[in-house]
Amino acid sequence: MNELEKIRHLSRNDLALLGMNDVAYVRAIKVKGKKPQIAIHAADGTQMLVVDDMAIALATIRQNEMEPVPLH
Repeated sequence: MNELEKIRHLSRNDLALLGMNDVAYVRAIKVKGKKPQIAIHAADGTQMLVVDDMAIALATIRQNEMEPVPLH
């Protein structure tokens, strides 16, 4: 089976874990009574950290050798 065929046959769980160690998603969030913050999420959607601004979020992700991806 070639690589493309392998990708087509990934289970839903395997697809969710794809990029788990390589990608972190960032999203602006509003916390009641506070200024907007930035949430960092793992590839499976698990929130890992909330920080005060995007620069800190991006630096944290890159320090952990991951690629940041924005969510809207």
